[in-house]
Amino acid sequence: MTAPTVTERLDDPAAARAEGRRKMDWAEAHMPILAELRAEFAAEQPLAGERIAMAMHVEAKTAVLVELLAVGGAEVAITGCNPLSTQNDVSAALDAVDGVASYAIHDVDTDEYYDAIEAVVGVDPTITVDDGADMVTHIHDEHPELIPQLKGGCEETTTGVHRLRSMADDGALEYPMFAVNDTPMKTLFDNVHGTGESALTNIAMTTNLAIAGKTVVVAGYGYCGRGVAKKAAGMDADVIVTEVDPRRALEAHMEGYEVMPMNEAASEGDVFVTTTGNRDVLTREDFERMPDGVLLANAGHFDVEINLDQLADMAVSSREVRDGVQEYELPDGRRLNVLAEGRLVNLAGPLSMGHPVEVMDQSFGVQAVCVRELSAAPDAYDAGVHEVPDRLDREVAEVKLDAEGIAIDGLSDDQREYLDSWDHGT
Repeated sequence: MTAPTVTERLDDPAAARAEGRRKMDWAEAHMPILAELRAEFAAEQPLAGERIAMAMHVEAKTAVLVELLAVGGAEVAITGCNPLSTQNDVSAALDAVDGVASYAIHDVDTDEYYDAIEAVVGVDPTITVDDGADMVTHIHDEHPELIPQLKGGCEETTTGVHRLRSMADDGALEYPMFAVNDTPMKTLFDNVHGTGESALTNIAMTTNLAIAGKTVVVAGYGYCGRGVAKKAAGMDADVIVTEVDPRRALEAHMEGYEVMPMNEAASEGDVFVTTTGNRDVLTREDFERMPDGVLLANAGHFDVEINLDQLADMAVSSREVRDGVQEYELPDGRRLNVLAEGRLVNLAGPLSMGHPVEVMDQSFGVQAVCVRELSAAPDAYDAGVHEVPDRLDREVAEVKLDAEGIAIDGLSDDQREYLDSWDHGT
């Protein structure tokens, strides 16, 4: 192992553990799906003997998932999946949980980041859980000897699934991975409501500025972009959408948003939120057209959507004007403000808490049942990217409905027969 645990790195780990546990207890109290699974896992020990390597955003909701996996019998090692998203107190509390080792610490450089991933790999994993696919690629690049023992893994986010599908297309993905990001109980809630609410909430809290009355430019109209656009409109902003896909652009148009190229939107916007998962979404040509005082925020996984190198080259000066807000002054006096260093604005800012607890309860419920599935059926899935089995996604939905006290209809035998038959005509 090439990195110390978080406990070894903190000046007062006991105080950090206490505060981290307080945050975890609050989150757990609002996560009924994980509560029900915790009771099941504690009783049945479905993960006994498993060793799980995780690279995730280490904050309170994630910690509830990690503790659930440990309660289910697994040995778990975890680190962060973003240099700025770890909450040290939560990481310390996790490191004190039986069966868990946490190497995650806030604000690390690239070498420290990958040293911690290397330390997590030291758990000799049988299953991986990833957010962004850095753990998976590290294992393939640096520890291919582990691949034969890996039953599979789970990937949380859009960017990670894109990376895994690219690996699979190239014949480079050598163990099975569940695309948790793509399943309805994740996509329809976490990506839309989670990203939409948390991105705009963190922009407002970080800047102490209103969303209402501003023009918000949303780059990308995938599920995350839809969520940001929907919530911004609900907060009384004017919304412009930029896209490269004609169908998504048409969808945004039909849903009432202005649609235009980014270089045109650049002169119109007050707040820019990138959600594409791609690089160079905002570049020099866009910065040249932006009004004074704009806010630039990224809600995509990596810090490549806003080209900060180009912006820095253009600027005559740069300073931190508020915690988490870096102002770049251009030669003509215009000031462009970048939030959270261009990293995930809802997780990497100084006030960021990530997605709402209830939303992550659903996503992490899917993660938990997928890990259980890999442990129970290690030979059922070949190397490659797999959709989450529909029965698992429905299981999580049913638990959530029960927790909300919501009853729904069921199909009669005649209805089931009708839907399953092809010979009912006019």
